[in-house]
Amino acid sequence: MNIIRTVVWVTITAFLVAFVAMNWGKAPVNFWPIENGYLHFDWPVGFIALVFFALGLLPMWLLHRALNWRLTRKINTLESSLAQAVGFPTQASSIPAT
Repeated sequence: MNIIRTVVWVTITAFLVAFVAMNWGKAPVNFWPIENGYLHFDWPVGFIALVFFALGLLPMWLLHRALNWRLTRKINTLESSLAQAVGFPTQASSIPAT
């Protein structure tokens, strides 16, 4: 399974690098309008794509981490309550009566 994941990530990385290399021409980016016009930058298209990909990925990654953390806490709470309800056998109860 790890080999499949590695192959998928290598393929995605290769496509991303190819996209950035083919689209390295500069494109105008206008930000917030100011009194004298727009805040204007000329950035490469590949860089713009990477920035907005990261901006889209970040909220989903944070949501995934928060969900993982919450479920881990819930599982630990349930496991500890189960251990208290069932009770672990003590050493004295495991000795056979004579």
